[in-house]
Amino acid sequence: MVKQKTIVTEISLTGVGLHTGKEVTMTFKPGPANNGITFVRKDLEGQPIIEADANYVVNTQRGTNLEKLGVKIQTPEHVLAAIVGCDIDNIIIELDASELPIMDGSSKYFVEAIEKAGIQEQDAKRNIYVVKEIISFMDEDSGSEIIVMPSDSYSVTTMVDFGTKVLGTQNATMKSISEFKTEIAESRTFSFLHELEFLLEEGLIKGGDLNNAIVYVDKEISEKTMNNLKVAFGKDELTVKPNGILDNLTLHYPNEAARHKLLDVIGDLSLIGTRIQGKVIANKPGHFVNTQFAKKLAKIIKIEQRNYVPVYDLNQEPLMDIHKIMSVLPHRPPFLFIDRILEMSDSHIVGLKNVTMNESFFVGHFPGAPVMPGVIIVEAMAQTGGILVLSTVPDPENYLTYFMKIDNVKFKQKVLPGDTLTFKCELITPIRRGICHMQANAYANGRLVAEAELMAQISKKQ
Repeated sequence: MVKQKTIVTEISLTGVGLHTGKEVTMTFKPGPANNGITFVRKDLEGQPIIEADANYVVNTQRGTNLEKLGVKIQTPEHVLAAIVGCDIDNIIIELDASELPIMDGSSKYFVEAIEKAGIQEQDAKRNIYVVKEIISFMDEDSGSEIIVMPSDSYSVTTMVDFGTKVLGTQNATMKSISEFKTEIAESRTFSFLHELEFLLEEGLIKGGDLNNAIVYVDKEISEKTMNNLKVAFGKDELTVKPNGILDNLTLHYPNEAARHKLLDVIGDLSLIGTRIQGKVIANKPGHFVNTQFAKKLAKIIKIEQRNYVPVYDLNQEPLMDIHKIMSVLPHRPPFLFIDRILEMSDSHIVGLKNVTMNESFFVGHFPGAPVMPGVIIVEAMAQTGGILVLSTVPDPENYLTYFMKIDNVKFKQKVLPGDTLTFKCELITPIRRGICHMQANAYANGRLVAEAELMAQISKKQ
């Protein structure tokens, strides 16, 4: 089981927003298990929270922009990439302005801050979506395309071609997320001169200077344009170097532009909200195609999770038959509702019940149209989970299990005589002091029929 991670302590950075030019202080804070990545606008009344969610993307002009109930978060992609690159699952990002600091235009300073804050594991399982088939998205207007295919790990390849001699065609690959800090993090954002002129006219990049963006000169600079750039960047002199870059900025890599596009892909795909095990290939990526792909993949994952039904070999010899079950559980017919245990590990268990017409509850529960009572299904799931928690003590026969709490119970389908029920219980948090907190699902006829969060405690018989 891969565990979730967060930071150990809070840490702050101060900088300016690239487009707004406003100074902003950003504070990373540890996030609880299953929190994900959340932004908090400390400067607004009520300190509203915005989740890093692709469904909140509202604009991708010169960056990824989120908005929820009128509250905005601007250009978070470099910070999001750093969080993923540092293998963090849960973190709270407090801001006193809408736009995150641009720093040097890369993820370098965010990675350094996270590492300084320290990284720690949490008592919760990381959710990872394993890609099983090729999934793609293409933007017909730009020709940009992203695909993800099955792989043993998460890797990203970007291919960029801007149709300019100064930059040409570039590729970059990250074979594993462990390469992010050394190979990708310090790759800086970039712009072409013709874009820069437009952005200045539109009043954007107010926080830009030659320390946080590479400027590729893809056209001849007029004296007027050069003077405007001097004013915009607060420079007395500007020159174009032989490599076609404005002023004297030195590239970190020959393919720094492709590496930065890869960085953007990682940041934008974090908005899916689930880790991916798959190989991503992005041809001419940009924030629009990145976030559209993130929305598509998030929707696919949600549908698959909702409809996922595990398959078990019912002809295989069970891990525990009814006799072994009764040697562990104190329950007896007519209140013993599981017949077999098919699987069990430190964090999950799978049980089975054959529902027959001879069940005692069918005598009085809609006798003319027998339906298994929902409370009995919940009890059967609890008994399955009870075996898991009793397996942690050497003498289970001397213990009893008691319900402490039941949350988020949902009944999806009817269970009828003749159905075969399977129950899967997975720990939400590790068992401590005999307390078991688990997610329980019940399946029949290839469908989810019931689900609930259960908490129980084992107690020694008096």
